[in-house]
Amino acid sequence: MGAVEVVVVLAAAGLITALGWFFFGPRRAGAARLEGGVQQVEVTVRGGYNPSLIKVRQGTPVELVFDRQESGECASRVVFPELKVGAGLPAHTRTTVRLSPDRPGSFGFACGMNMIHGTLLVEPADGRSSVPPASPDGHGTAAAPAAPAAPAAPAGGEETGSAEAEAADAAERLAEIKDLTRRVAVGTVLTAPVLFAVMAHELFGADWVPGWMLNHWLQLALITPVMLYTGRPIHVTGWLTLRRRAADMNSLITLGTTAAYGYSLLVTLAPALLPEDVREVYYEAVGVILTLILLGRLLEARAKAGTGEAIRALLGLQARTARVVRDGTETEIPVEDVAVGDEVVIRPGEKVPVDAEVLSGSSAVDESMVTGEPMPVTKHTGDTVIGATVNGTGSLRVRAAKVGADTMLAQIIRLVQQAQASKAPIQRLAPAVIAIAMGTFAIWFTLGPSPALTLALVSAVAVLIIACPCALGLATPLSVMVGTGKGAQAGILIRSAEALETAQKLDTVVLDKTGTVTEGKPVLTDVHPADGIDEAQLLRLVAAAEADSEHPLAQAIVTGTRDHGLSWPAATGFNSVTGKGVQATADGHAVLVGTARLLGDVVIDTTTLELVASDLSAQGKTPVLAAVDGRPAGVLAVADTVKDDSAAAIAALKRLGIQVVIITGDNARTAAAIAAQVGVTRVLAEVLPEHKADEIRRLQDEGRTVGMVGDGINDAPALAAADVGLAIGTGTDVAIEAADITLISGSLTGVVTAIRLSRATMRNIRQNLFFALVYNAVGVPLAAGALYPLWGIRLSPIIAAAAMALSSLSVVANASRLRRWHTSPLPPGTPESVTPRVESPANRDKAQPAAADDGRQT
Repeated sequence: MGAVEVVVVLAAAGLITALGWFFFGPRRAGAARLEGGVQQVEVTVRGGYNPSLIKVRQGTPVELVFDRQESGECASRVVFPELKVGAGLPAHTRTTVRLSPDRPGSFGFACGMNMIHGTLLVEPADGRSSVPPASPDGHGTAAAPAAPAAPAAPAGGEETGSAEAEAADAAERLAEIKDLTRRVAVGTVLTAPVLFAVMAHELFGADWVPGWMLNHWLQLALITPVMLYTGRPIHVTGWLTLRRRAADMNSLITLGTTAAYGYSLLVTLAPALLPEDVREVYYEAVGVILTLILLGRLLEARAKAGTGEAIRALLGLQARTARVVRDGTETEIPVEDVAVGDEVVIRPGEKVPVDAEVLSGSSAVDESMVTGEPMPVTKHTGDTVIGATVNGTGSLRVRAAKVGADTMLAQIIRLVQQAQASKAPIQRLAPAVIAIAMGTFAIWFTLGPSPALTLALVSAVAVLIIACPCALGLATPLSVMVGTGKGAQAGILIRSAEALETAQKLDTVVLDKTGTVTEGKPVLTDVHPADGIDEAQLLRLVAAAEADSEHPLAQAIVTGTRDHGLSWPAATGFNSVTGKGVQATADGHAVLVGTARLLGDVVIDTTTLELVASDLSAQGKTPVLAAVDGRPAGVLAVADTVKDDSAAAIAALKRLGIQVVIITGDNARTAAAIAAQVGVTRVLAEVLPEHKADEIRRLQDEGRTVGMVGDGINDAPALAAADVGLAIGTGTDVAIEAADITLISGSLTGVVTAIRLSRATMRNIRQNLFFALVYNAVGVPLAAGALYPLWGIRLSPIIAAAAMALSSLSVVANASRLRRWHTSPLPPGTPESVTPRVESPANRDKAQPAAADDGRQT
């Protein structure tokens, strides 16, 4: 080994050591300044975040002002995954993100494609300098991003300006696509003759190409505009990123093309400085690499522009105006001006402007665009209508209940944006790639055959180009954006990419019985009159006695009688007997309605009625006994009926390999009857609301990945405890807030669709990662010259650039396949005959449920 080789090896070793310190050594943290009780930090976004390390204090609100001084898709969003906050950053605009971290920790943030990174260090409020690792949930609360009172900043945050933000994003993407198109066109026109001349000379010999086409000065003249104009977005960002002590895909391309262009320039301007056998130029490589990279970026920009279609479609659903009645006058005003409490008139065929309660009128409303359910829903007085749904043939007069950012559509848009901004796989490969390129240069310069300098330079440049991780950065975000958008179109709101990922791993789904498997309200199901009593007469007399009762069973009987088209006389002498039932006089008859004990108290023989009641009770129904004028009159049954599609959905879940469990506070007999109707073999009965979360954890302790489906306030702790919480959208706001996925339609079919979508999306992501990694895994060793000693094979920088572009194109094309995914109707569910295993706190291990009290006292 000569002196020159020793110097090169030592220099490479020193540079790699310096590189490690440069990228991973200690950094100065940007400190916040305290103004008006708020910690404020300004972050410049240009080739990275400056500062990229921000130190704040726990417990004090934080305002991060992101001053984005560039355009391009990569930095158009900032995401704080652990804090579950994402904000759009319009180009050349200052945007404020407000956070309230309530625990110390280290919270990373990144751009939307996860290619540039920063860290927020939250120090303890007691002044200690050490910062423990952040917990998985971040333990922070965050306000939505909002722009400061600065020129060009949008008014309000994403929550209140979704349409404006989406329009700004679309305009930026369009401008970027136009700019990239121009740069690619210039690169193609100027590079083509140089590439043709070099390739023809290599393949067919000097006789095929005029000498002037191979002139170094001509090639310099043609490629210099490509280097300076076509490659400018790459170079500006690449050098700025390196200056920030970071490295990304732009840095790798910049280093590689600058090395090739600089070496070629030296050969052109001062060839005498180099030995004759290494006076080779690489202008064609520079032009082809930069043009291909920009072409790949153009294709990516077009693909990313399409992924916003879900948000744009949702925004397009909004009504633009509303017809409001104020001071007795009907006036048409912009929907933004509607206030809570306003009376709104909705004519046939019009969109419902805001979430509201029906005051008068009746009409079938098409809610498919929000719930995914195709059948119109008939709305009557007292019902709720959702903004953006379409009124049918009737007229409605409604009172506005939720407007602006509080409407369901606004919440849907916000959740979709939040999910699409979720965490993607973090890439920090660039520093390692630069070190590999340096090592490759040193090894081939020292050990390689003549011309060693040329071989070393070409191999190092090829390593830098082929290892570009841009496709890896696209692999997850593209699929997540498409998947969450498809979910929104199907009436499924997925709160985060993590929820989407976990849903495909579920092996157990726990269903809250009331309101989830069943309708959630009791209805009259059976009428069994005694001998000599007419069914209509029995219903009229019982309804008259129950009309003044507020008990849910009484209301179900009254509603059922009305649904039979019957009316009833007014009752007198009404008396409610606690825990037993009611007594009253109706149409001259003494009527008793309630339990067997109520009738037994007045010595009425209930033997026949109790036989019927026992059969009804075994079916999970609640029997109500009636007596008229001291004689047994009949038995009515009230039950919380199973939803029409519950059996089909549960059968579909089983076909997906998922165990289904019902959890309920009801008695074991009722729970077992409902489970048998829908084909569920395991039931957790008599579980108090406060113990539902404990049951979820017990299943998790069995090694299960558990999804919980519920709709009530008492389900919220269990939804939060589950690996994935799925809230029925017709349920309470508390349950929806605690869940990871919201099923707007209220149907269990949505659970099946959510899991199928999750599996399809994660399968698509895994395919994307394969396409992104296979080129790098094969290309980096090949570019470094691993096969050269054996077979003389080495990777040209041009081929490396083509492979890298093909990698991105493969990811984009594969992610686009997910757009063709669609929901499919479930086959009719015929539940298999099962004997449910009912577990209760008192009796965990017995297969058969104990008898339960079927009285009215609930």
